[in-house]
Amino acid sequence: MFTHRLATEADLPAIRALMDLAIAEHLKAFLGPAQVELSKSIMGLDTQLIADRTYFLVEEEGRLAGCGGWSRRATLYGGDHSTAQRNAALLDMSKDAARVRAMYTHPDFARRGVGRLILDLCEGAARDAGFKAVELMATMSGEPLYRACGYHDIQRITAASKDGVDVPGVRMGKAL
Repeated sequence: MFTHRLATEADLPAIRALMDLAIAEHLKAFLGPAQVELSKSIMGLDTQLIADRTYFLVEEEGRLAGCGGWSRRATLYGGDHSTAQRNAALLDMSKDAARVRAMYTHPDFARRGVGRLILDLCEGAARDAGFKAVELMATMSGEPLYRACGYHDIQRITAASKDGVDVPGVRMGKAL
């Protein structure tokens, strides 16, 4: 039985630990070791989501199973350390899509509905805030889930590139 709540600053160490584990474990089925390592430079937590009270934690018996959030800000992806992608400008809900951000599932809880629950929470909160659509940047490991939940491709990109190593990503969207 999963429960959920909004994250607080006190949750940061547990969130970061889950993210590191999820990146290392989930991406290795889709990317090579150098790509997984490069992914860490662009993925992670944007603490603005916690400050905005839009970041959810999913737990089972007090154990963190997953996390993810949504945003009314222009940043599509990236953590506090990946400043190139950051843009804190507020979106116009009449024409812009809310952003689904920083979704991670602990490997022990993979394929148990955690990702779908987080998406439902994010989509519902964005809809309640007045948004008519959502967008996200999918990793290769997340793309199948998002597609199964009704998301469509907007644009395939190279999310990071360094020394001949590229990390692919897919900008995806969904009407609410």
